[in-house]
Order: sequence, then structure tokens, then C-alpha cells
Amino acid sequence: MSQIHDINSPLTAFGALIRNPRVIITMKLRLAQVSDILNVAPSSPDAVVTGCSIDSRTVQPGELFFAIRGLRFDGHDFVGAALEAGAVAAVVERGEGLRVANTIQALQKLAASVRRLWGRRLVAVTGSVGKTTTKEMIAAVLATRFRIHRSEGNLNNQYGLPLSLLKLEESHEAGVFELGMSHAGEIAALARIAQPDTGVVTAVAPVHLEYFPSGIEGIARAKRELIDSLPAGGIAILNADDQFVSRFGESFEGFQLSFGIDRQADFRACDICEEGDGSQRFRLQWEGEPVEVRLALVGRHNVLNALAALATAQTFGIHPSRAAAALAAFRPLKMRGEILEWNGVRIINDCYNSNPRALEFLLDTLARAGAARRRIAVLGEMLELGPASPDLHREAGRRAAAAADCLVAVRGDARYFLEGAAAAGMAAAHLAFFDTPAEAADHLASLLQPGDVVLFKASRGVKLEDAVAKLMNCGLRNADCGVPPKAAGCNPQSQIRDPKSI
Repeated sequence: MSQIHDINSPLTAFGALIRNPRVIITMKLRLAQVSDILNVAPSSPDAVVTGCSIDSRTVQPGELFFAIRGLRFDGHDFVGAALEAGAVAAVVERGEGLRVANTIQALQKLAASVRRLWGRRLVAVTGSVGKTTTKEMIAAVLATRFRIHRSEGNLNNQYGLPLSLLKLEESHEAGVFELGMSHAGEIAALARIAQPDTGVVTAVAPVHLEYFPSGIEGIARAKRELIDSLPAGGIAILNADDQFVSRFGESFEGFQLSFGIDRQADFRACDICEEGDGSQRFRLQWEGEPVEVRLALVGRHNVLNALAALATAQTFGIHPSRAAAALAAFRPLKMRGEILEWNGVRIINDCYNSNPRALEFLLDTLARAGAARRRIAVLGEMLELGPASPDLHREAGRRAAAAADCLVAVRGDARYFLEGAAAAGMAAAHLAFFDTPAEAADHLASLLQPGDVVLFKASRGVKLEDAVAKLMNCGLRNADCGVPPKAAGCNPQSQIRDPKSI
């Protein structure tokens, strides 16, 4: 956490970073300074705040504890534990401490103040798919020239974003942060905290539909809030292939860059070639000489993510060839396109989350998998789709029938995957439904054979990674941990489940 005095703008017209020698930055704030920002009376004005926390279990000595009221727990019940652990003070709505009207708003206000005082370039990334990977790719390419601070994992909400901003330090020359949402207005609120000068939008897709009565158009308006929040001299980096995102710049008065594959764009991928080992390469077309880009990630969606990173790098004065070298060293994030091997079976582990668009991307990846004996899709239900959920699962099932030889569906509305696949012509013997990931893993242990390629994908709440873990442990523990593999077919006769009857 930093405090900056006598700030001058760190930006040129195109965004090159300029270090101002007159800027004096201290790495830690005194409690009196925090109290001034929150407009409360300090309990120990000279105490130094070394960080902030909302979790009494992990709070460190010197950190400021914010007592947040959540759905299941109230942080006020753990103020004593936080202080005993060494918290310098607690921000509270009741009881002893720095009293405020709303502790969440206080956390956000402090984060916004620290970001404003830090005063350097900040990139915000949002989109229905790919935002975490894109954020990490952008951080990787910018790190070739600058010291970067990025939000950890997917800390992209009203709690995670402020906590990430509060870790900004004097030595950080730029920041990359992810903004998530499930309701209209959330992106705008997060942007007021982060104050980005550069906004990257990956895609608009049917996610969180139960919170958007107007459907995907409402989601598009919510994602556009990031571009609407940029300053007059800001930079918008937009997906030209997305029918919604490509229009976000129509009324934007700042600088724009586009990226894409199928449509003309400032940064466009051509001659995409997928290698047999799960990597791929493409030729980048931009205003300069074409650049060869290699990725150790599967899927055309990751080409789009890489293009967004290349475009962002250019606004920081980083040549695409230098950015491409960083992308070549980039590896898949956990449960986001991880390639695993199990007894000669190749596993694509994309269990972190799912929605119709993201699933479409991964099914396309499965269909393109080279030298596969069989292609097997293990798909858990997609959550938060509202009344449209059955139809969206059926449509995804039809796509799965075109991409896979076998389909295993897991939990709840995933049963509609099977209806769609059956309607598209997939035989009942190649379909199976299970209520839990563990049951699916047991089935797969008897089904899979060397040379198979298996895709695992589901919404976060399904925890389909448990099936991957059980399968991997089964292989490590005992080579014959299940029924011996079948010679043909994808569903033992005793386990066939007619999709019309489930």
C-alpha cells in the first residue's frame, strides 16, 4: 500500500510511463492518514498500516482489519481474533474501532484513494469469457519492460478488487486488474474504484442470465460500462469478432485498438496452426511487419486472449516480437485449459467455470484434437442461466455431438446436454449421466483407453475437478482401480441412461 505526494500525471498522450523524480512515495500509511481518508477518528494515529485484510484467519501483524458482513458470517464477530493476531486496528460498523457507516464502502474508498495517489497506468480487463487468462497474459507481456502489479487469481469483485489495489507499491510501474460482474452496474462501480485508463473487453456471452431479464443485450450493456468509465484520453481494446464488443467504441472518444481472427482488426491472427502437443502458432498481422506467435495453450479462444495482450503491449511501447516471446513462455492457468496425461489418455482440464460461449470454444478445441483414438466430453451443468438453461444445455449438447464420440454429463441441468446430443444423432450407448463428479470418475476409469482425448468442463459450483483428481489418483494408486477398459462403445450396457428418461 502506498502514499504519493505532489503527483503529476505519469502518462504521455499514447501512454508511455514517465517516472517523476519529484514524486515522494512512502510504502506504508500511518493510521492517522487512513483515518483522514475514511473521515474517522484514529485510535492510534502514529501506528503504521502494513496491509489490509477481511479474514481474521489470515490477518498479519500490522494489517488493518475490515469487519465485513457477509451472507454466512459477520466480520464483527471476529474483530477480537483479528486484533489478537496483531491487526493494528479494525474498521467496524459497531463496537470498538474505526467506526464507519459501511465497512465495504470504507474498504473501497481507501482502495480508490491509494490507487489515485499511486497515479500510474492501470489496465482493467472484463468480459464474459477469458478475462483471467487475458489479464495474466497482459501482465506477462508488460513485465518484460515494467514492474507490474496484477490482481491475484480472479479477485475481481467488490472485495477482491479493493484488496488487490491496496497492495500497490511505489515500485509498481503499471497495474493490470480484472473486473467481474453478475449484475448491471457492478462494472461501473468497480471502475470508479480502479480508475483505469485502459479497458480491455474480451467477449459478451450468455452468462448470469438469471440476473439479466433482457438477456444477452443486458449483459452487453453491463460489460460496456468499463469503456464508458474510461477518461477522455483513455484507451479501449476491443474484440472485433464479437458482435457486441466490436460496437463498444462507436461513441468512445479516446484511442481504440481492435483484435480478432475472423474480421479485420488492428491486431489480427492469420494462419493459425494447432500442433499435436496442445500448442499452437499463428502469424500476427498489425501495422508493422508480421510476427510469428507461439502459444503453449489450446484453442482459438486463447489466440484471441493473446491478441488482446499484444494490442495492450503496443500501447505501452512494447513491440509485438518482444511480447510474443513472453507469450511463448506463458503456461495454462490451473483448471483453465490444463493438459494432463493419465495412462496414455490426454486430459483437457477446463473445470474452473463454464458458460455456453466458453463451452463452444472448448468443444471446438476437442474437435480439432489431432491423433485422438476417441474424443470424450465430460460436461457438468452450466449455472446461473435462468429459464433459458434447458435450451442452452440442449444446444450445447448438439454441439458436443458434433465434436465428441462420447458424452458424459454431470449434475442437474447437464441432463439436457444428453437430450441435445441424442437429437443430433449421438447413440444412447455413447451417452451417460451422473449426479456427482465421483460417480463420473468411476465410470471414466472403466471407459478410457490409451489414445483417448477427454475434455472436462463445468461451472465452478459443480466441482468437476474432483472427477479429474479422483481419476488421476486412481491411476497413480492402482493400475486396475476400475473395471477393465471396454473394447468399444462409451457406456457399459449396465449404465446406459436414455436421455429421454432422465
